[in-house]
Amino acid sequence: MSEVKKITINYDLAGQRLDNFLINLLKGVPKSKIYSIIRKGEIRINSRRKKPLYKLCEGDEIRIPPIKVSSKKNNFVASNIVSLIKDSIVYEDENFIAIDKPEGIASHGGSGINIGIIEAVRNIGKQYRSAKLVHRLDKNTSGCQIIAKNNKFLRHCNQLIANREVEKTYLAVVYGKWNLKDGLYEINLEKNLMKGNERVVKKTEGGKKAKTGLYNLEVSKHFSLLKCNLHTGRTHQLRVQLSSLGFPIVGDQKYRIKKKEYLDTNFDVRRMYLHSQSFVIKELDINLKVKPPEDFKKILKNDE
Repeated sequence: MSEVKKITINYDLAGQRLDNFLINLLKGVPKSKIYSIIRKGEIRINSRRKKPLYKLCEGDEIRIPPIKVSSKKNNFVASNIVSLIKDSIVYEDENFIAIDKPEGIASHGGSGINIGIIEAVRNIGKQYRSAKLVHRLDKNTSGCQIIAKNNKFLRHCNQLIANREVEKTYLAVVYGKWNLKDGLYEINLEKNLMKGNERVVKKTEGGKKAKTGLYNLEVSKHFSLLKCNLHTGRTHQLRVQLSSLGFPIVGDQKYRIKKKEYLDTNFDVRRMYLHSQSFVIKELDINLKVKPPEDFKKILKNDE
């Protein structure tokens, strides 16, 4: 794009975050570059600076400066990945699809990742070209993930998520025998602290409050299986919170605790044991639940 471009936001585009809108619009531009031009004020909305999290409104005029877009095609998705995601669909209607996301695949491309779930979905067929993520799961988290097929449904979900009217439940296998009380746990988290080129979330007094209901389901010699009800949706919330309590998620390389007793097990850990079990929005009559992977049963059963 060699000239200044101005875009007026219509009804269909309204409700998106500024950063997400630009990431979708400026294919081939690194995310780091997009955040840089927002931070420097080169992106203007109604002639004013805005932050990446700004929600676009109908009638907003966005000024985009000249940006060099890579001619390299990064949107090719291998047919086996498309088939895998297609086979992972557990529900579909005119507004959204729900998938049982395999672990090891990112929610979207970027930051060194060529493709993700959303790119694969858009390659299933023409009717999915405008699909957008309702929520994200970490690359190594498996389970229930919702993908909108139209912007009206996406905006409605975004509003309900902001109002905390969405119920999300996860299963986590953690190191150690759970000896804390079941119930609600709170922690303050701060994100966007960079360690190398990776995003790191830390527990800080001045961070945003994260709330999770933690409930013990099963205990073995070295591990515990927990049900985790998210009352907030902070980045890496469960991973940081459980680690800070002394019960890191098995296979979590970023937030693990390096203790000898967490390494002396006979089980070969091949993944991060975090699984999105259910996604419920009562207002939209959505009640989705997927089964835990076989690995979750085996790790406790075979723990000797």
